[in-house]
Amino acid sequence: MFQFGFNMFPEIPRPFNTAYHCFSVSMLPGNDRQDVERGGKIIMPPSALDQLTRLNINYPMLFKLTNKNTGRITHCGVLEFVADEGKVYLPYWMMHNLLLEEGDLLQIESVSLPVATFSRFQPQTPDFLEITNPKAVLENALRSFACLTTGDLIAIKYNQRIYEMCVLETKPGNAVTIIECDMNVEFATPVGYKEPSPKTKVDEEMSVDPADMMPEPAGFVAFKGAGNRLDGKKRKDSTSTELVQPKASYVRGIPDYDYRIGTLKFIRTIKPEKKVKKDIDDDFQAFQGAGFSLRSRK
Repeated sequence: MFQFGFNMFPEIPRPFNTAYHCFSVSMLPGNDRQDVERGGKIIMPPSALDQLTRLNINYPMLFKLTNKNTGRITHCGVLEFVADEGKVYLPYWMMHNLLLEEGDLLQIESVSLPVATFSRFQPQTPDFLEITNPKAVLENALRSFACLTTGDLIAIKYNQRIYEMCVLETKPGNAVTIIECDMNVEFATPVGYKEPSPKTKVDEEMSVDPADMMPEPAGFVAFKGAGNRLDGKKRKDSTSTELVQPKASYVRGIPDYDYRIGTLKFIRTIKPEKKVKKDIDDDFQAFQGAGFSLRSRK
């Protein structure tokens, strides 16, 4: 008889299948756990960890969540084992997908899922297109998730806003794990998105600013002169903003009511001659008067 120091027949993992009362993360005692709300993992009681260890469950621990009343199914991972006995705490978006209320019974079963290779998401609002790099934002948000299930409506938070994404497709199966995987991501057209209508020539002509078509201001314009330096050097062109000139009032011209179709009129503007003021008396000569003295001449 030979004895070996290792087990030639490793123990086959046994399934974990238990029902718990589910609650949202906001009902978890203690401080606010926003890290649970943003991801796709749940909090289970310590007894579940002890049972999972004895059942020789494979890592990472992945679970199938089932609402037997409605038949809704999703998949998730576990974050901590600190919940009260008989209770589990779920993110609000996960409870919404499963159509669960506070305190409803939830069936939890251990599963083994294939590694994801492809997934396609559909934003539920066109606002998601305003993000500069949507793929980078989604990649960062999915770090808090362990699984993806086709048909789920997940929620991600970015810049103090929550964006909902529908999982339209996953490969190689309807439920996949995204832990340490190389996954290709595609986006479908967001819900409510409308293609912008092409601009016509009329729209381009109307896009001209009417202020550019106004005539140049006539008459006196304040601060229109040029400046000179005291040392005689030339002034450098500055990038500072120019003085704001008062807008001249636009005077609309009088239309030609006698215009006939098919005729052209070339109006030449003739500058009026400058009128020279003439004195009334052209024979006037200055300093032609006589002088007088207060002292009499001898």
